[in-house]
Order: sequence, then structure tokens, then C-alpha cells
Amino acid sequence: MGPTAVPILALLLGMVSLAAGASLAKEMFPHIGAMGAAFLRLILAAILLGGIFRPWRASLSREWPTVLAYGVSLGFMNLLFYMSLEYIPLGIALAIMFTGPLAVALLTSRRRADFLWVALAIAGLALLLPNPDSGSRIDVQGVVLALGAGACWGIYIISGKKSGQVHGQGAAAIGIIVGAMAVAPFGLPYIGPALTSPALLALGLGVAVLSSAIPYVLEMYALRRLPSNTFGTLVSVEPAIGALMGMALLGETLPLMQWLAVALIICSSAGAAMGARVEATQV
Repeated sequence: MGPTAVPILALLLGMVSLAAGASLAKEMFPHIGAMGAAFLRLILAAILLGGIFRPWRASLSREWPTVLAYGVSLGFMNLLFYMSLEYIPLGIALAIMFTGPLAVALLTSRRRADFLWVALAIAGLALLLPNPDSGSRIDVQGVVLALGAGACWGIYIISGKKSGQVHGQGAAAIGIIVGAMAVAPFGLPYIGPALTSPALLALGLGVAVLSSAIPYVLEMYALRRLPSNTFGTLVSVEPAIGALMGMALLGETLPLMQWLAVALIICSSAGAAMGARVEATQV
């Protein structure tokens, strides 16, 4: 097994967990809204990861601006993503969000081959967008929110790699605590119903575990061991994982053109994974 096989597997498992959590999150929207759901997810994940990693023992005097950027970008990435889901479908929001990781892959690339994999990913994501001739319309407000989430995702990738190198696995706990504090002014006013509903709290806890605790720990492990451009391209497999999870959990089916998009994204990620084997030894 190559040196990058384990971090790549960790990243893939994290994305599977994230897709499963996304299938639960929208059930909270009618009760506490998107902002309340984002904050509840982050605060519960912060409690879970804080209890596991005890980040208060870490010295934040080292690279604290990077840790702050990591946490704030993480928090607003979640907030803006959930807000975008109130206007546009999940698959479209994820596709638009990938402008962030793809930008990181392009800006940090040192190999010509990376541009090929990014081009394949872009082609696949373009096929996931609705056909204008079908009468589908995309809400502009949702697009803007998803683009904002994508920008935060790009910052998260860069700052998260640096934070992980300094604070190890505990960086995920520090980041989520900072992220929860950053979005508290937006989400705190909405979570009242969840505090009096055991069912909503249980749902929020499930989303926190699946969408925050598990993915962020696994992603932090991968971020510390993979180049930023490789990580940014690898996560492009997430729409494919989301499509498969939707089929398995929600009974969703995809037309042939969208399965072609999934295949292009998987090829892009496979190419990046093969390139990581060479680059990881140089970082």
C-alpha cells in the first residue's frame, strides 16, 4: 500500500459520511431554518470533538492567525452552504461550491497533468447543471451563496493543511469551535425549538456526527498528508458520492448524462490520486 493510500481512503470515507449527513440536515430546515441547522450542527460537533481532543491544552500562540482563518472559513462554509440549499438543489449547490477547491488545485499546481484532471472535473460538474432547455431555473441568490461557500472551502483547504501540521488531529476540534463561535450570531436566534425537542436534538446530533465530527477528523488527517492541489481535486468526487448515496438512501435515479458526469469526476479524482503518490514524497 502506497504512502498516500490511507489518507485518500480517509478522505473518501469522510465524504461518504458527509453525504449521509446531508440527507438528514434538510429535515431540520422547516423547524429551525438553514442558519439554525448550521449552527446546531457546528455546536454539537464542537462539543463532541472538544471532549475527544481537548483542544484547550493546545498552544494557540503558534500559527493562531492560520487557526482563526481555518475555523472562520469552516463555519461560514457550512452556514452559506446550508443557506444555499433553501434556494437551489443539493447537487447544484455542491457543483457550484467546487469552484473553491478547483481554484486551489489550479493555483497550487506544479504539474501539467493536474490541469487535465481539473478540466475533467469541470466538464463533469458542467454536465451536472440543469439543461436550460428543460425549463429548470437556478435561483441567483442560491448561486451567490454557494459561490461564497466555495470561496470559504478554498480558504479552508489551505489554512486547514497548515493548522493540521501545527496542531495535528486536534486542529479539527479547534476549527469547529471557532467556526461555531463565528456563526453563532446568525444561527443562535433560531435554535430555540431544538432545545425543547428531543427528536430535533437527536437529529442534530446525527447530522453533527455524520457531517462534521467524522468528516473533519478524516479530512484533517488527509490534509496533513496530501498536497493542497491533490486534495482540492480529490474532493471533486463528492458529487458522485452524493449521487450514489441519494440512490441508495433516497431512491433517487440519474439520467445517463449525469452518470457520464459522475464518471468524468471519478476519472479526475483517480488521476489526482495517482499524481499524489509522486508529489507527497516532496512535501
